[in-house]
Amino acid sequence: MLMLFEPDTDWLSVPKDELDAALAEHSTFIAYLEQQGIPFSGAALRPSSAATTLRPDGDGALVTDGPYVELKENLGGYYVIDVRDLDEAIEVARKCPMGSGIEVRPIWDAAG
Repeated sequence: MLMLFEPDTDWLSVPKDELDAALAEHSTFIAYLEQQGIPFSGAALRPSSAATTLRPDGDGALVTDGPYVELKENLGGYYVIDVRDLDEAIEVARKCPMGSGIEVRPIWDAAG
């Protein structure tokens, strides 16, 4: 998984040219994935202020508004890619619009 970190942005309120430029970067990256035949999925996330967090609380869960921790950069979106190994994942991540940073992390295969 490529986790994309960036400062919170309300993309519905930015100037249209800024939104269009950001979307164009991701369109270019998606075209790259498709040209390479790399299966993927992904999504942009709403700002962290829209998050709801559940934390263990005895036998139940405490539900609070907002992200788990206050950060300058938050998880803004992600791509799940299907590649051979970490080296290929890093190669692919280098082509992705970077924002504040990208964390590459394997996903557990629940099927074993």
